[in-house]
Amino acid sequence: MQFAKRLDPLQFNVFADMDRAKAQARAAGQKVIDLSLGSSDLPAAAHITDAIAHSLSDTSTHGYLLFNGTRDFRDAAAIWYEQKFGIAVNPETEVLPLIGSQEGTAHMPLAVLNPGDFALLLDPGYPSHAGGVHLAGGQIYPMPILAENAFLPIFEDIPAAVLAQSKMMVLSYPHNPTTAIAPVAFFEKAVAFCREHQLVLVHDFPYVDLVFDDRNSGLEAAGIEENRKLMAPSIFQADRDKSVAIEFFTLSKSYSMGGFRVGYAIGNSELIAALRQVKAAVDFNQYRGILNGAISALTGPQDTVRTSVETFRKRRDAFVNALQGIGWQVPVPPATMYVWAKLPEPWAQDSVKFCTQLVETTGVAASPGAGFGKSGEGYVRFALVESPEILEAAVRKIAEFLN
Repeated sequence: MQFAKRLDPLQFNVFADMDRAKAQARAAGQKVIDLSLGSSDLPAAAHITDAIAHSLSDTSTHGYLLFNGTRDFRDAAAIWYEQKFGIAVNPETEVLPLIGSQEGTAHMPLAVLNPGDFALLLDPGYPSHAGGVHLAGGQIYPMPILAENAFLPIFEDIPAAVLAQSKMMVLSYPHNPTTAIAPVAFFEKAVAFCREHQLVLVHDFPYVDLVFDDRNSGLEAAGIEENRKLMAPSIFQADRDKSVAIEFFTLSKSYSMGGFRVGYAIGNSELIAALRQVKAAVDFNQYRGILNGAISALTGPQDTVRTSVETFRKRRDAFVNALQGIGWQVPVPPATMYVWAKLPEPWAQDSVKFCTQLVETTGVAASPGAGFGKSGEGYVRFALVESPEILEAAVRKIAEFLN
């Protein structure tokens, strides 16, 4: 068979390679500690699953669900957003349900790019951001984000010839994989830049709640500002009239609903309408019962969100302390559910080899930085999806491997 050429840039998938390496390790008798996937191991709260369970016996929820049938969910999303950020949202024209935020990042390029147009993406960045551009026939200009620049892109480094062909920029903070947080001042600069160059500004925002309160952990000395400790900013704090931006949210991280595949977009009404057109050609919405659970999550008690954040903070501290205890110095992540670690020699420029040999030898699985882009080479990402005890056991195995 002959397949479309658009599949060619999608053939390299380091995460599929790691999945095979994990399977081989298990087949060889290794007990795998899987720190490679950012899928929360915490359960969804009972009031969420109760709402979904109750829906199952309601036969009116069993049919196709079109846009107008999602109004209750869109209302809940708009209210949640306004309560958190103090910015009003029109649920009819500025909110769109999604099958996870990844659907938004993968489909938005189809609404914005013509073949050959450039999208400006973070490097390293989340793989679906690039995948959507490839499917739309676009070109990618990777914006390197480096530790010395606080993992923020330098807009002035983008060539004028690339800007002339660019239609969109994709940002995502708190950032996967580097764990960096962007301040409002950076977003203001990004909005001004996109207005000047007539770019659509996409902000992928899955880790909106996974920000750690580190006022008592010594992070002040590391330069973490007070207003960056308790809340990650929304792009609309810099684009209050929603002139150029769209922002993607998910319930996967805050509410441990990854498998339910539910998220939403908030943004410029024209961008929402364009994405809705793409979505209408691809799929219907989720089962209504899942949206009922999502409504319960957004409008119900938020104590489980705070508990989840505290759980990941304790895991972060245990894992970072254990790594530092074996001589692997890593920065303390201010947000997300990951640790982004610079690789020691002799793997400093071969993250894939490090990760494949690590899982084969010890059963500890991690994500190679190269899988997130060229600028991710030399790093490894660990997901904090196990208990502190298991994370500390993983570090002991890593120490044996390094020695």
